[in-house]
Amino acid sequence: MHNRSDQFAKNLLRDGLSLVSAAETEVEVLAATQKIDVYSVPDPAREAERARMGLLGELAAEPSLFEPFHSTPSLRQVRRCLRKQLTWHHELERRARASAGSVAPDEDADAPWQPVVDFPALVVISPGRPEMVLDAYRCEPAQAGVYHAVPGLAMRVVVLAELPRTRATLMLRLLGSGRLLREAVADLVALPDDAWEKSIATPLLVHFRLASQEPTTDEEDDVSAEIRAWFEEYQQKLRAEARKEGLREGHDEGRTEGLKEGRKEGIKEGLKEGLKEGLKEGLKEGRTEEAARAVLTVLRVRGIAVPDAARERILAEKDPETLERWHERAVVAASLAEVLDGLS
Repeated sequence: MHNRSDQFAKNLLRDGLSLVSAAETEVEVLAATQKIDVYSVPDPAREAERARMGLLGELAAEPSLFEPFHSTPSLRQVRRCLRKQLTWHHELERRARASAGSVAPDEDADAPWQPVVDFPALVVISPGRPEMVLDAYRCEPAQAGVYHAVPGLAMRVVVLAELPRTRATLMLRLLGSGRLLREAVADLVALPDDAWEKSIATPLLVHFRLASQEPTTDEEDDVSAEIRAWFEEYQQKLRAEARKEGLREGHDEGRTEGLKEGRKEGIKEGLKEGLKEGLKEGLKEGRTEEAARAVLTVLRVRGIAVPDAARERILAEKDPETLERWHERAVVAASLAEVLDGLS
């Protein structure tokens, strides 16, 4: 997977599944020059979290290979995925034998025991309906937009265009394009600000859909424009909330300081000065802290390491213009040195 849509899909699946499983991307299949897009192993301790994840959580109930496609896959492409599935199971068995100090069955016919390794499921995610694939593997509908292949094959086919427009399918529908993606983004925007889907999808949408410099189609440009408009509105809302919180904290601090000063110089003058300074400092702190954390978020999403000293420097910066300049650099910079002034 090389283009930005594929990278977005892979990262969205990995980050979402990481809430309830050990999820990896670019898992090498040693017996062949292939890589699994996302491999997920469920964590039994996080069963409750998985249950709230809707369809993605259902698909992650067992060890699974996730293979998302930007275009409807052909039969040949799905066969390559099946080869990865079989080869990966063979590799898992080899690792289990090595860990248990056992030998392969063909090496010692009298070997009394071999470790049992669950056969991983294959989840093929397709934007459209892959008719030849569904026919070739006799896939039957398990629920709207989800098909199961013949028993024993352990393959699921998810057709994004056929998924119902519900919160349970949102994380998967975000892997679509055009109308599917626009509807999914609209549904994401409508969720509460503390929704787990927003915490996973928002940074990835911004990074892969807005910060990318790759050529785009007109349809992709339209979607990116909608995402940009939503994200700007979302930022404005965060800033408004920060100002509101700053006012509240400033008022409380001002009242406290005002009472303290009032005991020394007079209740009336103390309250007046304390409230004035408290409001001013509260507003300033609320804005600068939100801006500093926005810089750190962009650096984290782009994979740029931030040492503790640099992190402290960013959080300690109180100049709004400096923070805004760092934020603009972080979106396109290749290293931390290109973001922070005077960093070598």
